[in-house]
Amino acid sequence: MFRYRPEAAEPLTLLSEVLLCGDSPLSRGERELIAAYVSSLNRCRFCFHTHAAFAAVRVPDGMTLVDQTCADPGTAPLSGKLKALLAIAAAVQRGGREVGDEHVRAARAEGATDLEIHDTVLIAAAFCMYNRYVDGLATLATDDPGHYADRARLTSGYVKVWNDEALDEAG
Repeated sequence: MFRYRPEAAEPLTLLSEVLLCGDSPLSRGERELIAAYVSSLNRCRFCFHTHAAFAAVRVPDGMTLVDQTCADPGTAPLSGKLKALLAIAAAVQRGGREVGDEHVRAARAEGATDLEIHDTVLIAAAFCMYNRYVDGLATLATDDPGHYADRARLTSGYVKVWNDEALDEAG
């Protein structure tokens, strides 16, 4: 999909890099967990498996926590702040106007900063777009967790991965 339109892939990859790997008060694991959660709500197999694997190598209890979060973030062993941010992400997934003052108040009451709320909204919105892009093009996605786990061990970020794949294609 990215190889088909590299001029579109580059800014999308840069956005992922900033949102998931850039400076943020949220850990990379928390941001990957938000991406995986939104992708699970959208039933996007490729994005869910990819970001679940990336989150699993970066959060305590790995895939167990990812699965618990996607099944029911309210009962998952997460901080109150992350639960409140996931509620915001779920509201964004349903529609941007679904985020209400009560979501923001709840997140702030749990200690979330405006930057953390902003980043959560943008990650959720971006993954709704990515999920629709991937599924709208009927992208093939394996259900083999090993495939995604191997890629998740990469620590260099999305831009390096995309650039390395582009170089491999160029020969």
